[in-house]
Amino acid sequence: MTTQRGGAGGASAEAELMARYCDGDRAAFDALYGAVAPKLLGFLLQLVGDRALAEDVMQDALIKLHEARALYVRGADPVPWIFTIARHAAFDELRRRRRARVRLVADESGAPPEQRADLQGDPEGARTETDPTGAAALAALDQLPAAQREALLLTKVEGLSQVEAAARAGTTPGAIKLRAHRAYVALRKLVRKS
Repeated sequence: MTTQRGGAGGASAEAELMARYCDGDRAAFDALYGAVAPKLLGFLLQLVGDRALAEDVMQDALIKLHEARALYVRGADPVPWIFTIARHAAFDELRRRRRARVRLVADESGAPPEQRADLQGDPEGARTETDPTGAAALAALDQLPAAQREALLLTKVEGLSQVEAAARAGTTPGAIKLRAHRAYVALRKLVRKS
């Protein structure tokens, strides 16, 4: 997608299309869609791993974009904002599907799925009474800003490299590293307070 600049300080073509779309110009949306959709679909396909699901998520993201168009800052490049909306839509859908799978497994047997146990017989990954900071850390995790929480979960919980996490989050490895570090520092402070 090429971004054309007007004269001195001119806005990008996408910014002009987005401004016209916010003013109700349907043709401007069609042109913006044509410029952004191929890369957006590729991005979502990398996130969700299934073309049909990526197409569904893209439609959901475009609906969310339409609903949030009044929040657009005129003159700003709308492409990163559109990708952020799409990334959040993808994560929301993946979480919804994960919860539905867990419910489906529980419904088929009539009981919740059996958890794996460690060598002591405790549920695998469970926090014990000897680790009171675990519950405090989980509670504190919810208090972190979304970007920091996402960086921490991608790198520390999912075990992705900074490059992989950056690709998934739609940002740079340096930003992921900084966000994860800030999340860790904030989490440590929040756990100490509790």
